[in-house]
Amino acid sequence: MDDLEWQVEREVPHLRRFAYALTGRREEADDLVQDALERAWRKRHLRRGGVLRPWLFKILYRVFLNGRRKKKMPVVEWDEGDMGAPHQAVPPAQDMRLRMDDMGRALDALPEEQRAVVVLVALEGVSYDQAAQMLGIPVNTLRSRLFRGREKLRELMDGTEEMKPRLRRVK
Repeated sequence: MDDLEWQVEREVPHLRRFAYALTGRREEADDLVQDALERAWRKRHLRRGGVLRPWLFKILYRVFLNGRRKKKMPVVEWDEGDMGAPHQAVPPAQDMRLRMDDMGRALDALPEEQRAVVVLVALEGVSYDQAAQMLGIPVNTLRSRLFRGREKLRELMDGTEEMKPRLRRVK
């Protein structure tokens, strides 16, 4: 295994998390990561060194946007099957699980542009400059989306605004 393969392999969990945040479905996220990795491998000769993660995330986001433009599939409600089994009585550790479920629904309720920015910056720890480059937007636009996204998350988590899951596309 060469050095690039090893580096890419280390980024797969981050790519999967970002893809899931974009798609909301594990199967679709896995397909998105696969398509992005295939494109990255084909385009590896165009990479100019530097940090690998921003390059891979940018490819993944572009593949996601291109797929959305091409499909124009009917919109359906969120697939609850991806969220796991209903909660059953367990010791108090379920409080954290419930909060995580609430946060997942709150993230899901964000507009796509805000969700992508929040996931990249807050969850993945990507710098503002790198995230803006990955998404192909100016840094000030990224900051604005991040601010609005965080505010909306805060409102949703505080209960001042009702959580309505956004509609998802189903293959």
